Amino acid sequence: MSRTLGSLRRMLLVVGVALATGLVSAFFLAALARTTQLWDDYPLLIWGLPLAGFLMAAVYRGWGAPAAPGTALIIDAVHDPVAHPVPLRMMPLILGSTLLTHLCGGSAGREGTAVQMAGSIAGAVIRWLRIDSHDARLLMMAAISAGFASVFGTPLAGMVFGMEVLASGAVRMKVALLCLLAALVGDATVRMLGVGHATYPLLVPSLSPSLMGWSVVAGVVFAVVVVVYIELHHAVGVVAQRFLGDARWRTAAGGAVIVVLTSISGTTAYNGLGLPLLTAAFSGQGVPLWAFAYKMLFTAITLGVGYKGGEVTPLFVIGATGGATLGHVIGVPMDVMAALGFVAVFGAATHTPLTCVLLGVELFGAGLLVPVAIAVIVAVACVGKRGVYQTQRVSVLQRELDAALQWQTLQHVRTQRRRFWDD
Repeated sequence: MSRTLGSLRRMLLVVGVALATGLVSAFFLAALARTTQLWDDYPLLIWGLPLAGFLMAAVYRGWGAPAAPGTALIIDAVHDPVAHPVPLRMMPLILGSTLLTHLCGGSAGREGTAVQMAGSIAGAVIRWLRIDSHDARLLMMAAISAGFASVFGTPLAGMVFGMEVLASGAVRMKVALLCLLAALVGDATVRMLGVGHATYPLLVPSLSPSLMGWSVVAGVVFAVVVVVYIELHHAVGVVAQRFLGDARWRTAAGGAVIVVLTSISGTTAYNGLGLPLLTAAFSGQGVPLWAFAYKMLFTAITLGVGYKGGEVTPLFVIGATGGATLGHVIGVPMDVMAALGFVAVFGAATHTPLTCVLLGVELFGAGLLVPVAIAVIVAVACVGKRGVYQTQRVSVLQRELDAALQWQTLQHVRTQRRRFWDD
């Protein structure tokens, strides 16, 4: 009886947090659409990006320090909710800073914002109700699922993402039900409030040995793209911190670089979410040959110096435009390669292969399941122990007599790799 009541209590908590997450996500998506429209109408707002960065960093420095780690804090909170409490102030901070980043033309996304808002809601509930550590971890995972599903409209992918983003490839079936419930409630709430999601219609070709072979090649190419992006993002952060220790001036300087790059490129296509590039990649209109590289550069600088927003939508854009370019080069339908790049780049960068296979099915249909699975698995395998979520756990084989598998953070793996080369 007590076990049944405990399960019912967890489900009610998950529904409540997911409902609240859906409400704030719907507000966020509507506000982001309006903000993006303002940016499109008044591109001169780009000149305000350095000032916006300075103010953003100042607010985080003075009031938002506990929330500064962002998504990394959410992941840590799942592993140890007592040692890593998520403050409620994270929600207004990430909401306002993300909208400000997009208003002034920074290249960022939205998934990180939704996940952090969901995590802050869950964190508040955990503290207010004094939930024990075990249930707190479950609630935080469910919140991540609700945040992802509500902002992208993909509940199945959201369900798995809430588990897989914590430890690459680790999906716990006993947690899956709660994550699925959260994802469904979060997504349904957003839809009932009339906030829609983008669709990507494409002609799915028949499965053939040729298509499967090109999917393998595409996976390797997309892995290279991911490695370049991750190393570029890391290098931007390291260089910026080395020359500008004050986060306020560091962010402002990065904003100034984006202003210069935008002026040089002569277009605002690589600022903001970059959704017009996605539309062009899937519609067959064609995209500039190096569009993926420009978007990669703009995003690495924007997020590397400290502007706020997610990385997932820019990764979608980088992958889709890179896929369209690859399709043009090898003679495979560009929309098909764009779809493979869309999910494979995201999957390799976040070490969430199962999430991305389901994401591909939800967005592009089951007819593309096999090519998507091939491209995602190959890309994830080739990218190695690199990822955009540095506190995510990955399995590392310890080369000792027992050859035990241990889970370590990507940040730890990067540090160990650097020490190896320094020795």
